[in-house]
Amino acid sequence: MENINLIEAFAEFKEFKNIDRVTLMSVLEDILKNMLVKKYGTDENFDIIINIDKGDLEIWRNRIVVEDKELSNLSTEISLTEAKKIDDDYEVGEEVTDEVKFQDFGRRSVLSLRQNLASRILELEKDNIYNKYKDRVGQIVIGEVYQIWKKELLIVDDEGNELILPKSEQIPTDFFKKGETIKAVVIKVEMRNSTPYIILSRTSPLFLERLFENEVPEIFDGLITIKNVVRMPGERAKVAVESYDDRIDPVGACVGMKGSRIHGIVRELHNENIDVINYTNNVQLYITRALNPAKINKIEIDDANKKANVYLNPEEVSLAIGKGGLNIKLASQLTGYDIDVYREITESDEEDVKLDEFRDEIEPWILEEFKRIGCDTAKSVLELDEKELEKRTDLEIETIRDVVNILKSEFE
Repeated sequence: MENINLIEAFAEFKEFKNIDRVTLMSVLEDILKNMLVKKYGTDENFDIIINIDKGDLEIWRNRIVVEDKELSNLSTEISLTEAKKIDDDYEVGEEVTDEVKFQDFGRRSVLSLRQNLASRILELEKDNIYNKYKDRVGQIVIGEVYQIWKKELLIVDDEGNELILPKSEQIPTDFFKKGETIKAVVIKVEMRNSTPYIILSRTSPLFLERLFENEVPEIFDGLITIKNVVRMPGERAKVAVESYDDRIDPVGACVGMKGSRIHGIVRELHNENIDVINYTNNVQLYITRALNPAKINKIEIDDANKKANVYLNPEEVSLAIGKGGLNIKLASQLTGYDIDVYREITESDEEDVKLDEFRDEIEPWILEEFKRIGCDTAKSVLELDEKELEKRTDLEIETIRDVVNILKSEFE
């Protein structure tokens, strides 16, 4: 039987890890039946025997013996004369079973069969990969960097499946080399041109949430729940947690002894600062915790508009706002309230001067840079030394000194 091409095909396709033996046999049988229908007009009187492991394939045709002059259907009937050539004992009405040789189909048909098989198996493989990862959306996967492109990384998992990590889903400080192991969360699985496209992320809050689940047994077991996660990838994150067991301190459990648990997460995220906060239904307390490390004097809540006015001592304002406004931004996202920070006026503040009054002497964009870090008056700027101002703002030290001299002259 000239089925060498099919035997080679079996050897290739039976290696697919995502396709089981029964499915592979079913696909092959379906393709063979289509070939039989094309040649003989039916597949009902054929028996197909397949052995995937050995690469064996046999097709047997069953026909009824009829008188020569009554022969009407060559596919289901065989004349008595032809039947006796096979075995002289055959009589009219008996069933003749003979093997169909592949050379009867022709080389072109056999080649077409193999191509159809390859195409169907590839489709099945793609569908299986799609379905496998569709169920893994939101889960962490580990793979190896296979190819590095400008806009994305090509990752392969332990089964050789291709995954994509776009540049936009990478932490700004991420730097990977080919062959390096990488950890990320599956955020999207879609079919593009009949090909599964599996997208990973290291910037998603879900990635941080899954890292906590892996590092903190109490979260994995459901004793501690993560209520919300917000983050600025590579810079800072805030995680609100709640314990269902009064004996368990959720923040302490997440941080671990001497930070042992959270250190692993921080390293994975390239030293991203993580604030773990005890969740509460008390909005004022929740906002107070979210703005840590700033000490708050008073909070005015507008539940209808989801707004909160926070009042602090002048020296606490910059702590509440954080570098680049990051702390207050994340606190707003975490609590769901639009937070505004205000300096409480003291007796010494009454003699203070707002920075806007210096617009004739100092360029507006420089004043905005100081206001961005919570310094909206002359004294609030002068309370910080030059090195601290340089650290918190994006201004050069010479510019800072010029501004400080102008502000000092106001009080001399």
